[in-house]
Order: sequence, then C-alpha cells, then structure tokens
Amino acid sequence: MKAVILDAATLGDDIDLTPLHEAVDTLEVHAHTACEERQARLAGATVALTNKVVIDAELIDALPDLELICVLATGTNNIDMQAAKARGIEVRNVTAYGTASVAQHTLMLMLALANRLPLYMRDVAAGRWNDSPMFCLLDHRTLQLAGKHLVIVGHGELGRAVAHLAEAFGMRVTFAARPGNEAHDSRPALASLAGELDVLSLHCPLNDETRHLVDADMLARFKPGALLLNCARGGIIDESAALDALRNGTLGGLGVDSLPDEPPREGHALIDALQEGHNLIVTPHSAWISPEARANVVRLTVDNLRHWLASRA
Repeated sequence: MKAVILDAATLGDDIDLTPLHEAVDTLEVHAHTACEERQARLAGATVALTNKVVIDAELIDALPDLELICVLATGTNNIDMQAAKARGIEVRNVTAYGTASVAQHTLMLMLALANRLPLYMRDVAAGRWNDSPMFCLLDHRTLQLAGKHLVIVGHGELGRAVAHLAEAFGMRVTFAARPGNEAHDSRPALASLAGELDVLSLHCPLNDETRHLVDADMLARFKPGALLLNCARGGIIDESAALDALRNGTLGGLGVDSLPDEPPREGHALIDALQEGHNLIVTPHSAWISPEARANVVRLTVDNLRHWLASRA
C-alpha cells in the first residue's frame, strides 16, 4: 500500500514521521506540493495525506487507486467531500490535537492585551520610560481579569479549555448560544451579552451563521475597553469594523490568530495597523503549533490509518 504526504512541511521538520512510515508499506513524503504536481505525486497511491493541499473532484477522478484521504487537520474544506463519497473514498480528519496549545495562546493574547503589552513595549522601545518623571509609566489603563466577564462563542473542547484557564484568573465565564440556533438554545444569545462582556473569545467554525458574527453593529454594543480575541477563523469578525473600533477607542484591544486569506499574500489592514500604535496583536495562525500538538496530529493520523486498515480486513 502506497501513501503520500503532500505537504509535510506543515508539520515542521522537528516532528518524527516514523510512526506514519511504520503504518504503511510505502510512504512518500513531500514538503510542499503545487497544484500542478498533485496528480503525478498521487499516481498509484492508496492513501493521500494532506493538510491544506486541495483534493478536488477533478483530481479524485484522475486517481483510480485512491481509497483514503487523511486530513492532517480538523477542517476538510480543501477536500471535495461529495466527489470522495461518490467514489467510495473515505475521508478521515483529526480533532482536539491542539486544545492545550490553542487555549494557551488564547490566554496569552488575553493577558497581553489586558496589560496593554503592545503599547508599553512600544513606549519602552521609544525611550519613554527613560524620560519618565517617575519610576513607572501609567499612560495606558490596564484591565485586571479577576472578576471580569468572559464570553465564549463555541462550547466545544477548546472553548471549555479556555474557560477553565480563565476561571483560574478569577473570571466569570458565560458561553453564548450557538449562532443561528438562538431560538432553540438555553444559553443567552451573543447579542444579549455584548453590552456586559469584558472579553469576547471566539472558538467556533466559520460558516454562514458565523461569518461577520462580530460586525460594526455588534461592536457598537460593547462596553468601552472590551477585548476581542479570535483564535478561530478569519472572517468570523468583520476585521475592518474591528479595526475602526480600535482606532476610535471604543474597542480596548484586538488579538487575532487568523485572517480570511492565509497566507495574506496581498497584505491585510490589520497587519498594516501594527505600525499605528494600537493595542493590537496579530499572530500568524500559530496558536496550534506547539511540538506536542503537531506530534498529536501524527499520532491521531496513525490511529486513523490503523482503524481504516482494520475495517478492510
């Protein structure tokens, strides 16, 4: 049985792929695969392993030996699921591999923004502390998390992990209703919580119900100084509206780990705004990248392979 990894570089060169090699007869490893290279590299393969390389209907039709697609991530939007199903090709992804890593990153953003770290680092680098008439700088009002209200959208494993960490800081945590299902959800709608939250953290998928969930109207309901965190998917917030709120001082801080287009080849307004001196942090979709999380991807993919092989026996 031949298996091919199309984009092993997404796992990093410090992760041991030996368990994957041991799970199949032959494993071909490619760091990156361009669109025009996919068919040749997957020719004769029984198993395709991909993180972000697209496997569409046209490619599936050109690969008669393909029986399994292992996605080295949770999202399967790069796979034509309908075409795979029509061909009887199984698609198996991995979940919950980076819970601790992403929850830690979320708290890092929250703590840094609450303490106005981007602003004070800029001040220190500019020599403002050196020139201060007293021993400290008091220019930027910080936010003590103890006793503050954190609202989380997304009640899955990740949202619950963030809640657990936040509660250790003495925060009061409320989970908002699932967007689009408010009428049938016992939890309060985000719109009803917007005026009382101190921090909003997003851990939900991007879909028709969550696209621009946090828009200009929602941001206008926030109390002054609230913090907004997005470690989910770009597009769940209206980034332009959030930047406007940050610029006019109604939003206290903004931290994002994802943008609508990744990598942002054409740039992005939030990246440009990093030079403007706001309480703003943009990280490069790196919340999940701890070595432990990436090793979990390999372990869970091996489990997927073994379960699939057992089902064929």
